Amino acid sequence: MTDTALPQPSKIICVGQNYAAHVRELGGEIPSEPVLFQKAPSSWAAPFAPLELPPGAEKLDYEVELGIVIGKRAQRVTQEEALDYVQGYLVLCDYSERAWQKERQGQWNKGKSHDGFCPAGPTIIPTEQVPDPQKLRIWSKVNGEIRQDSNTDDMIFRIDHLISYISQFMTLLPGDVIATGTPGGVGMGMTPPQFLKIGDSVELGVDGIGTIRQEIVATKL
Repeated sequence: MTDTALPQPSKIICVGQNYAAHVRELGGEIPSEPVLFQKAPSSWAAPFAPLELPPGAEKLDYEVELGIVIGKRAQRVTQEEALDYVQGYLVLCDYSERAWQKERQGQWNKGKSHDGFCPAGPTIIPTEQVPDPQKLRIWSKVNGEIRQDSNTDDMIFRIDHLISYISQFMTLLPGDVIATGTPGGVGMGMTPPQFLKIGDSVELGVDGIGTIRQEIVATKL
């Protein structure tokens, strides 16, 4: 186990609404193209670092995701060659403050980018150790209770499609990370919604890739 942050990427590109079950739980429609947004690089954090509840946060949520780490410069690559640009995979959590994301003029980035909102790791698993990244169990627990339990085969847009698609709009650099979306079971999708509070423990994992964990703590400011 390590609590050391991996090198901070120049970009963290996130894919929203990329698991069919997650789209259904939020009452949405299956997107015709990948939905993209970014988390600020300063949100990058160590895999077991405590997460401070930001001042004013009311609706902190969790989203376990399989992360893709880019291994070489990718610009307008084809879907057929896309996986050649992957260095490896990791687990990350796209922590989200839903009030900031949904109720502050619809700006997703500001609900996604607070310090500590992108813990990742525990290490990068090389591509040769992951025979099929589209057949991995992905899950999360809050205080020991399973919240998300799915498989990467529920992705709407597969990993090769995402890399090719994103590289049409921006150049991906070595170390950049693509967060491939979260499955159903987020706190916002529950009835009633279940958001995180101080004292909660969040554990997130992808079988064959690893597990990360955060304790939600009071801000030091």
